[in-house]
Amino acid sequence: MSSTPLASVLFVCVHNAGRSQMAAGFLTHLAGDRIEVRSAGSIPGDQVNPAAVEAMKEVGVDISDQRPKVLTTEAVQASDFVITMGCGDACPIFPGKKYLDWTLEDPAGKGVDSVRPIRDEIKTRIEALIAEIDAQQEA
Repeated sequence: MSSTPLASVLFVCVHNAGRSQMAAGFLTHLAGDRIEVRSAGSIPGDQVNPAAVEAMKEVGVDISDQRPKVLTTEAVQASDFVITMGCGDACPIFPGKKYLDWTLEDPAGKGVDSVRPIRDEIKTRIEALIAEIDAQQEA
């Protein structure tokens, strides 16, 4: 197995505290080191949403050690895929990157019961993303 990742993915949401952290956690968990994973926010929060941490723990993914990070131009430039989740126009656009906008409910201020369906939708999208990246390698 090559030590070079197949692709690099950046997840962006406003606070980098819920959706993007769950997405990064799933991608790291499901793809391991095959895909480089980053997440960031246009206006990062103080901490990862505790309900998101708890919902992810329920499915065996620990994101409790993650911290919201500020979105940088360098992070976008270094990524093959840039997946936005409600960050609007705050994400810089560079040629040659694949941009996807995932419309997902914001888990901010919601309890674990409300975060579970968001988590499950993110997992489904991550599985499809991994399949797409794998298919590009085989093409």
